[in-house]
Amino acid sequence: MDWYPLRLTTPVKQHVFGGRAIADRLGRSGLPEGRIAETWEVSDVEGEGATVREGPLAGTPLRRLTLDHPDDLVGRGWRGPRFPLLTKFIDAASPLPVHLHADDTAARAQGEPNGKTEAWHILDARPGATALVGVRPGVRRERLRRALLEQDYDAVLRRLPVCAGQTLYVPAGTLHSFGPGTLVHEIEQTSDLQEHAMPHRMEDGAALDDDQWHANIDALLEQWKPEPRPQFVPGLRLPVHEDAQRVVLCAGPYFALERWQVAAGAVLEHPFGTALLVSNAGAPVSLTCDPHTLTLGRAETLLLPAALGGVRLRGPADVLVGYLPDLEEDIRRPLRAAGYGEAAVAALGEGLQPGTPSTG
Repeated sequence: MDWYPLRLTTPVKQHVFGGRAIADRLGRSGLPEGRIAETWEVSDVEGEGATVREGPLAGTPLRRLTLDHPDDLVGRGWRGPRFPLLTKFIDAASPLPVHLHADDTAARAQGEPNGKTEAWHILDARPGATALVGVRPGVRRERLRRALLEQDYDAVLRRLPVCAGQTLYVPAGTLHSFGPGTLVHEIEQTSDLQEHAMPHRMEDGAALDDDQWHANIDALLEQWKPEPRPQFVPGLRLPVHEDAQRVVLCAGPYFALERWQVAAGAVLEHPFGTALLVSNAGAPVSLTCDPHTLTLGRAETLLLPAALGGVRLRGPADVLVGYLPDLEEDIRRPLRAAGYGEAAVAALGEGLQPGTPSTG
């Protein structure tokens, strides 16, 4: 296979909480009129899977490439029924529903291959923006159920301030919401399983009847995990040279996310052995995977197959890079070498304490 950087189709969700920030703030072109809540940059979710847009593989589903060429596409001996990473831009012009996602065990009980741990990197947030993340200490199931029925979310959920440049790792089973006035890049396991606490539909705001709403809350409570209380972190900086840096934003057994920034005229070169998902958070940028050079436009994403082996960015560049990590080789070791302590590294996500396995 003659691999090259892959541009994919991107499903667009026009849910009721969306606005126009992905077009107006990030500069994404080609979006439909009206509110845009989410663009699914790389997706192999059932019924919402991407296909290749350009080149010899045009029209090929991402899932077909994943199943037929797992080593060349995903890398590192990975095997699975779906491409393992899902990335999105999300515009929470209004608040998202209070909801949670299934973990792997709950997902498999529903016939899905995996659950949905996720992380949010805040691209923009209006002054005073907040997020609801996890329950307050001491909240038990019956108290939580009463508060959800009363829609008194602040009585039981933690409300955290939100600032641009920070990242939050959200384990599956954690109740959460963010917005209004919040623009996010999200990385997660490939899944769309979720349980909502709201008395209306996320898609169009239509009211649910009480029986359906109460049943949804009961289903949510079956998957709720009271323990996670994650905190926003600023990321850990890995200088490349004086005009380029990598910032490790979050990491865990399911994914890692970094932000690479390169000054005008400078170059960042990076070898890789696992697929990279590169989303542009800034101006158009020149990207080379020999012998292919192309321009990544505003708020666009490329999937770089593992077989390409390396990438070169010419500045100015400001991109978000997601991948499947080996936690020891890709995260712990370089951050220790840069002088970061165990507590700072462990705060990036799950599985980063000394002695935990390197991969999920």
